[in-house]
Amino acid sequence: MAQKSAVVIGAGVAGIAVAIRLAVKGYAVHVFEANNYPGGKLSEFTKDGFRFDAGPSLFTMPQYVDELFRLAGKNPQDYFSYQKLDTVCHYFYPDGTRIKSTSDADLLAAEIQTQTGEPAGHVSQYLQNSKRIYGITNHVFLEQSLHRLRTYLSFKTLKSVLQLFQIDAMRTMHRANQSFFRDKRLVQYFDRYATYNGSNPYQAPATLNVIPHLEQHLGAYFPEGGMYSITQKLVELATSLSVKINYNAPVEEILLRDNRATGIKVNGEVIEANIVVSNMDVYPTYKKLLGKRPDLHPQKTLRQERSSSALIFYWGILSRFDDLHLHNIFFSGDYKAEFNAIWKEQTISNDPTVYINISSKLQPGDAPDGCENWFVMINVPANNGQDWDALVNTSRRNVIKKLSSMLGTDIAPLIVSESVLDPRNIEQRTSSYKGSIYGSSSNSQLAAFLRHANRQSKVKNLYFCGGSVHPGGGIPLALLSAKIVADWV
Repeated sequence: MAQKSAVVIGAGVAGIAVAIRLAVKGYAVHVFEANNYPGGKLSEFTKDGFRFDAGPSLFTMPQYVDELFRLAGKNPQDYFSYQKLDTVCHYFYPDGTRIKSTSDADLLAAEIQTQTGEPAGHVSQYLQNSKRIYGITNHVFLEQSLHRLRTYLSFKTLKSVLQLFQIDAMRTMHRANQSFFRDKRLVQYFDRYATYNGSNPYQAPATLNVIPHLEQHLGAYFPEGGMYSITQKLVELATSLSVKINYNAPVEEILLRDNRATGIKVNGEVIEANIVVSNMDVYPTYKKLLGKRPDLHPQKTLRQERSSSALIFYWGILSRFDDLHLHNIFFSGDYKAEFNAIWKEQTISNDPTVYINISSKLQPGDAPDGCENWFVMINVPANNGQDWDALVNTSRRNVIKKLSSMLGTDIAPLIVSESVLDPRNIEQRTSSYKGSIYGSSSNSQLAAFLRHANRQSKVKNLYFCGGSVHPGGGIPLALLSAKIVADWV
């Protein structure tokens, strides 16, 4: 009997992961990637002696990477190494307050009490609440399809459904955080987790307060070789399983026959397959690759509000800053105004919260001696035709002014190398509609249920993975989307 075949559209981390899983199941898998490199957002580049991870910089839940090696009969420790972070993040506030977040919950609670006066018990109660939400939602919302009857017929699902009133979906994150903490700095500290999936804490449901559990209780990690090593190691694993990755191969069309996916068209050539999986953003998948079948387009899904995007400055810094660590946050003075600018005004606040990732802190070779590689990011709206050239220039000045003030050093003359990524580039390089990083936003109570399913209900053998579909954006959820697809297949 002929071997079954599968084609995967896009070599993002979810696309590579689903290719591995299908290869393990015995499929002959071909991946088609429009760029000349794998990883999608999880890529890298070097410039002027500095190496930068171009996209995601936080690594949590490494077990989902390890699982792929185990499925292939390999010991993940022989192929992929990472370290757990004792210090998770350094936080800087405009009033001079500084908080060092650690992986030890008791030490974190004590640090917060010392720096802000907020009782340590409040922090402990909050983290336990986050853990509880995770326990209720994990098996239903993250590890399985919400669009499959089988999901709702298990004991674990029934148990979770009976506890749904405890996931705090009726309040916003901000309102819930206000009920836990009396100090506004702590409310801002935990409101920030809404940005992990491109949402607004003043609109997103408090169910998203599950996110601190992923970072605090389950841990934050740093992969040996930097974040891009995740892509590299998974590509190596896929190749060892005879997965064929084709670069510079933009897919033109998904081919259908009698409402069954039969393959794709690439550079005018027809590639037949038993299974088609799109790792491309769901919006261009329908509008471009299934453009001939508007009757299949899920109009409500495609009209959903998009997540926020990012403006990133990759700076080579001619100095070292002992106050900074791998992850660093410089908060804005008015968080609500910052989010109003993004979501209501579709622009960028003049006082944005700034995130700096410096991989050379743990991997010195990423920067020349005496230097650091700064990945400097602010949250911005999706691309709706704004004057991005003007916004980038203004934001650059504001970010430099802010960091110089809060660090007590003029950083402008220290920038010896610079590259910029804005929503336009993100959309162009990754096919993310409007440059939104996480697909649709989670600014509604039913957001988890409204994300596109991992399977096309009207077309047999057509599946979806990646950050724009269930269960959501970010490396762990993208990997889980691949798992859901493979299980469904």
